[in-house]
Amino acid sequence: MSVLYLLALLVALGGMTVLDWRFHLFFWCSPLRATLVLGIGVLFFLVWDLAGIGLGIFYRGETTLMTGVQLAPELPLEELFFLIFLCYLTMNLVQATRLVLARRAAR
Repeated sequence: MSVLYLLALLVALGGMTVLDWRFHLFFWCSPLRATLVLGIGVLFFLVWDLAGIGLGIFYRGETTLMTGVQLAPELPLEELFFLIFLCYLTMNLVQATRLVLARRAAR
């Protein structure tokens, strides 16, 4: 059992949070909307994962970098944090792109 992958995901989430705070991209721009968007995105991808697992498309690969904690059969704990990171990263990128385009248009 190892927590290296989970730790890496948490560090990446911390980085996303710092960028969000510094540039007021997502949660620091609109906390309620951000919570809803992130929650819906993570829920969508969890359903996607569970459907893929149910169809035998997705499976948990063996690795020594993960905790071994399962949220459901073939659904490791780390997947939840990866999905949170993926959705958070996407929304930060969308908001950052909007800010850059708005600043260019203002010039």
